[in-house]
Amino acid sequence: MNLLFLTFVFPLIGFLLLSFSRGRISENLAALIGVGSIGLSAIVTAWVIWQFNVAPPEGGHYTQVLWRWMDVDGFQPNFALYLDGLSVTMLGVVVGVGFLIHLFASWYMRGEAGYSRFFAYTNLFIASMLFLILGDNLLFLYFGWEGVGLCSYLLIGFYYSNRNNGNAALKAFIVTRIGDVFMAIGLFILFQQLGTLNVQELLVKAPEHFKVGDFWIVLATLMLLGGAVGKSAQLPLQTWLADAMAGPTPVSALIHAATMVTAGVYLIARTHGLFALAPDILHLVGIVGGVTLVLAGFAALVQTDIKRILAYSTMSQIGYMFLALGVGAWEGAIFHLMTHAFFKALLFLASGAVIVACHHEQNIFKMGGLWKKLPLAYASFIVGGAALSALPLLTAGFYSKDEILWEAFASGNNGLLYAGLAGAFMTSLYTFRLIFIAFHGEAKTEAHAGHGIAHWLPLSVLIVLSTFIGALITPPLAGVLPQSVGHAGGEAKHSLEIASGAIALAGILLAALLFLGKRRMATAIANSGPGRFLSAWWFAAWGFDWIYDKLFVKPYLAISHVLRSDPFDRTIGLIPRLVKGGHDTMSRTETGQLRWYAASIAVGAILVLGAVVLVAV
Repeated sequence: MNLLFLTFVFPLIGFLLLSFSRGRISENLAALIGVGSIGLSAIVTAWVIWQFNVAPPEGGHYTQVLWRWMDVDGFQPNFALYLDGLSVTMLGVVVGVGFLIHLFASWYMRGEAGYSRFFAYTNLFIASMLFLILGDNLLFLYFGWEGVGLCSYLLIGFYYSNRNNGNAALKAFIVTRIGDVFMAIGLFILFQQLGTLNVQELLVKAPEHFKVGDFWIVLATLMLLGGAVGKSAQLPLQTWLADAMAGPTPVSALIHAATMVTAGVYLIARTHGLFALAPDILHLVGIVGGVTLVLAGFAALVQTDIKRILAYSTMSQIGYMFLALGVGAWEGAIFHLMTHAFFKALLFLASGAVIVACHHEQNIFKMGGLWKKLPLAYASFIVGGAALSALPLLTAGFYSKDEILWEAFASGNNGLLYAGLAGAFMTSLYTFRLIFIAFHGEAKTEAHAGHGIAHWLPLSVLIVLSTFIGALITPPLAGVLPQSVGHAGGEAKHSLEIASGAIALAGILLAALLFLGKRRMATAIANSGPGRFLSAWWFAAWGFDWIYDKLFVKPYLAISHVLRSDPFDRTIGLIPRLVKGGHDTMSRTETGQLRWYAASIAVGAILVLGAVVLVAV
């Protein structure tokens, strides 16, 4: 495991080489460096994971100290890597899925301007995510946290010549920065109270220093939750994620499956001992997830852009992970994070293949009949959509999502259970709505299938991982995260699994009824008065952008407009202007003319005489 540091060194080398090339190298060489660096990291990762499982380190964790980062008044954080079952799981997901996305991107981005720049950004993205998941202290984690935020800004705005893309990148950067401020405050509180930011020291010291529900631990975890909802696009900081689809499709896969949006889930799981001391905040985590997954599901039902549908599905699935964390299903949350990475990467890469085949058309209503012309993309959507919908027994999503629902039931959180079941129905409905509209019905565009190993190999591997085979990969989380309350099941668990599977199948059947064939019923519903109102409301994602624009953006711009004219400096400058005005006025009295002086003396004498008379009276 001494080679652990190489997992991020190779992507950093790739980033530096591609950055300094400034586009002067060929596409083949850029792909070799960009994909090869992640491939080397994947080889090292496989070796590290094999060693971790075959010869587990003492205590179940391994720390690799690279150097002392700083020494400031007793604060001595190390630049150190920490490996345990949780970081091993995340390492495999980030590097493994990240490599497949990079390989696919080498095909997808061919002929695009900025080919080497793209891989420079994505290599830095992977390196930053590895800093985040391997850091042994929260300051190191925060360093990677900000790194993925920067890379998301660069990649979302990759096509920067389009003003809308730049706006989407700026929106993502600003909204996630709001969450980052909350997280930074949380780190300040933890250091002030406990004197350390080392994660393992925090988990030991916190129960000794705080009682359950103490003000400072509640405030600290609330601030950490603020950071998590920003990065993971949960309420109320979820508005950036759909607009992030402005970036290239492999970027969407990278953000949604392997890197950025999973960071919030990882943060809460990594600091689970702190949240255990603030049960109200932990319950709030579950509520945030439950509400987000339902609202995002409704929004996905009416979208027309293939990538935005998948974006809202990501928001919903991350909501399931937050729900799992909130009910104490720690292992279930990470298990679903892993399986979600498989099928969501598959769906995004398949959508990229569809977009290229349809001449960069993204409106599903302008597609149709693609199943014959794009068999691999169709198979990818069928398998990925089935996993997303958690179809029973055959898909990876079934095993991870049902674990979450069972834990919600076993912990007595019926409201969150009902939210999860409602989300399951909507997930299968909007997923197969997409599939039936885009791949069935009348063909509306001339599509051409992609070719080459970089196109079909990532899709094929992810198809396999999205089935029950992916669920056979068990994250080594024993002893790392607390035991779930409802670990044992029985007849009640089987009944819940049957109910969940039936709900998912009902959603698919309703989608077939509405969106296969002539779609008369769907059209009639959409054209009705309530249908038009709800469609517009859900299409705008419940109007959160409008609300935030009125409450925050417009007032901020108004204040900025006032401050732009510098009213404070103008007020301060009033005194010297008055002095200068008085000086100019007095200067005009010195004309050099005798009659002016005589008149001035006369006027002065009259004023003095008048004053004397008034005083005497």
